[in-house]
This record gives sequence, C-alpha cells and structure tokens, in this order.
Amino acid sequence: MRGDERIDPEFRALPLAALADAALSRAGELGASHADLRVERILSQSLALRDGAVSSASDAVTLGLAVRVIVDGTWGFASTAELTPSSAAAVAARAVEVARTLRALNSEPVVRADEPVYPEVSWVSEYEIDPFTVPTQDKIALLAEWSERLLAADGVDHADAACPQIKEIKFYADMAGTSTMQQRIRIEPRFTATAVDRAAGQFETMRTLAPPVGRGWEYALGSVSRRDGGWDFDAELAQVPELLAEKMKAPAVEPGRYDLVIDPSNLWLTIHESVGHATEYDRAIGYEAAYAGTSFATPDQLGTLRYGSELMHITGDRTVPHGLATVGYDDDGVATTQWDLVRDGVLVGYQLDRSFAPRLGLDRSNGCAFADSPHHAPIQRMANVSLQPDPSRDTTLEELISGVDQGIYVVGDKSWSIDMQRYNFQFTGQRFYRISGGQLAGQLRDVAYQATTTDFWGSLRRLGGPSSWLLSGALNCGKAQPGQIAAVSHGCPPALFEQVNVLNTAREGGR
Repeated sequence: MRGDERIDPEFRALPLAALADAALSRAGELGASHADLRVERILSQSLALRDGAVSSASDAVTLGLAVRVIVDGTWGFASTAELTPSSAAAVAARAVEVARTLRALNSEPVVRADEPVYPEVSWVSEYEIDPFTVPTQDKIALLAEWSERLLAADGVDHADAACPQIKEIKFYADMAGTSTMQQRIRIEPRFTATAVDRAAGQFETMRTLAPPVGRGWEYALGSVSRRDGGWDFDAELAQVPELLAEKMKAPAVEPGRYDLVIDPSNLWLTIHESVGHATEYDRAIGYEAAYAGTSFATPDQLGTLRYGSELMHITGDRTVPHGLATVGYDDDGVATTQWDLVRDGVLVGYQLDRSFAPRLGLDRSNGCAFADSPHHAPIQRMANVSLQPDPSRDTTLEELISGVDQGIYVVGDKSWSIDMQRYNFQFTGQRFYRISGGQLAGQLRDVAYQATTTDFWGSLRRLGGPSSWLLSGALNCGKAQPGQIAAVSHGCPPALFEQVNVLNTAREGGR
C-alpha cells in the first residue's frame, strides 16, 4: 500500500495545498527569504490501571498550523488552530512581523544548509494495527488481564499497568518547493509489580523491560516475534513475581570496583544521557543551556576527543525501523539519514539541523529539526543514538558473562543523575546479579554505578554481536524553554565494562 493511502483520511481531506499556497505566498509578498508551513494533527491516548481498576483514561487531539519565516536573516514564527487559507495568510504576516521585531536583537544572521527539493512525497512508519482503531475497552481488558495475573501471584501486593499511544500526522511545505506528508505511531505498553515488607517497612518494584517502540497495537498483543523486535509479555508476566521475590531477599552490594556486564535494557539510558545529549550541537556550543545544561564535548575537540575505547562506535540515525525518532523528513524538509557520532572511540560528529550545519562547516544537515506541536517552533532534537554491536563476531550475552570472574550483571533502567555538562554520572537499574566465576550467582540490591563519561566508555572491553542488539528508548525526552517533548530510541548490545565504581545506594542515602 502506498504511504499516502495509509495516512488518516480526515487529515488528507484538509485543504493542505490551499493553506500552503496562502501562507507561503503571503510570506514572500512581505519580504521573507524563506518560509515553511506545518499542519499537524496529534492524537494521544493514555490508559492506566492500579490493581486492576482504571485509574485514568484520557484522549487528546492537537490540531493546528504553524508558519516559520526568515526575514533579514532573522527567524519569525506564529501559529493558529484555525485551518483556513485566510488564517494561514494572517499567521504568515504575523510571523514576518515577529521576525522584523526581533531583527534588532539578532547579532548573527540565519544561514541554512542547502537541501534538495522533495515535491509531494510521503512517509508512514512501520506498524500493523493502528491503536486508534482498537476499541478502548479492548485495550483496558488487556491491561486488566496483565494486572490480574500479577496480583494472583504470591508476594505481589500491587500491580500497575499502562499504555500511552501517540499518532502524529504532519504536512510540511516550503517556498523552495518541498512538500511532505508523514504519519507515525508510537506505543509503550508497561506494567509494574510491587512487593511490600510491612515488618521491615520496605518495598521493592519490578517493571517490564519492554521498551517503547514505533509500532502499533500488535506489539501489545505480543504478536511480533522477539527476533523481529517484538516482546513476549506472557513470558515476562510469568517471570516477574519470582524475580521480585528474589529481589526482596537479595543481599546488599558491597561497594567497590567491579566488572559490569550491562544489558541493553539499562545501557540505552546511559547512552542517552552521556552521548545522546552531549552530542547535540546546540548544547556543545552553549546555545542550549537553560534546560539540562551544555556539553563537555565541545567542537574544538571534534576529531580528537577520546570519548571511549576503540570498540565504541555510536551512530545518529533517523531511519532505523521502529525507532521512536525515525521519520522520513525532518521539520526543516531534510531527508533523514544515518551518520557517525563516535567512531573508534573518537568524537567525529554532532546532531544538527539546517541552521547549525553551516556553523560546523558542513554542506548538509543530518535531519534533526523537530517540533512537538504545531504551536512550537522546530528545534534541534535527538536522533536515535545507538551503540553498534561487535561486527567481527556474534558474541552472546552468555559469553560476555562467562568471561567475568567477579562482577555484576545490570538489567533494566531506573533512576539516574548526571551533571550539567554530561560528564559526571550515576545510574541504577531494575535488578542486579552477582557474577562469580563466569556464572550468575543470585540477585543483589542497592546497586548504582558511577563514573565520568570518558572513563566509563574508556573501560568498554567487549560488545555483544548483532543478534544481541536491542532497540530501547523513551517517549518523554525533554528539552528547551518553553519545554518540548520528543520520543527517541537507542539501540545497543550488552557490553562489558571493566572496573567501574559501584555504590551502595542505601548507605549513600544514610539508610
């Protein structure tokens, strides 16, 4: 089926060509050297159950158009919820007015990298079942079944289940002649089991390791094979109560330095915080600093900064199937691609939009412009930033563990902390296993690993192979002021890091 035929017919029925003509013509008449129009319809549904009962169920629709212009080297932006040609022309005029007002404050004229023109192209993400075609009661029934299975198990005192779903439809057109129509879906089915030790006044939780994905409702149904990036929720629901009971009785970790085998379900978040945000070019030059800080990986170190060991190969990617940041064309009208950020352990690239690419001396953007709403201006956002597997050998997780005499296997993400330059950090996880003589030897509690970014990645000694690579991520990466939210995936294999500092979180917290 052609991509444009899968795009929501209600959206396709909007007067998109008329809106684009009205806005872009008016912007040109008023002196804009560049203008682009975005029309967006974003559907979202969030379902949550607590102990089998619905605790919240919400649906939302965001619809609107935005016009962005460059006048005398200065950006202007305006938006409206009214989708008529006359309102589009009025918004264009308002954007031009904003640009002229801001011109006196702009000390550096906007220069944009060139990009080919893409007339009347479309792109649709890969999914089988649009979750917005599935009756809400059917989705709640599935979450209730998960909750009931957990609550029926010994030792589980509470169960939470939830599933946010988003369908994003976007039309883009600019004065150069590019016109794109795109639709993508993302979903995150999840559950958490809680056990309470009332005598000790303590509790522990165990959450699914299933990542959010750019898929449809087929993912929640478990109908996609694990080999193809699906998830076996039935098997995990059966395992979690036993794992949680073991965690409740597990001994606390003794602080010290350990070899760590880190599962993809945990390592993705370390990649996100220590590499993903650190290689956003706007952070690296101090342009973005108010929200979560800047970056130690500054452009003067490009090509020389030893980020990690020679095994470290990290890519930016807006094309990987089912990635949360995957899209055909970004909000600058750029066709997306994959590129290197760290190669052989050395910093070699950044994430860029069309305005930042020329500052780095590049002829072309790598497609990282994104706005989370028709009422927000596009900013440079994170691609799917991923650690590549060992290309020479398909090493398994079991082989990585077997090569460790004394260490810890880290599974699942939980809390984290990192400084304002993405350099000093600390991460915990869902569960931890002692490794003794190359074998797992029971769970541990109260584990956190701590390092600087370059020391941590410098300690990388072995990688899993292609069959162990997993795409994880988050729906809610925040950036900018006013704040914007973006979804992003991070792929990686399990990996072995030597002699990383491990803390006992209970002792650190004075417990």
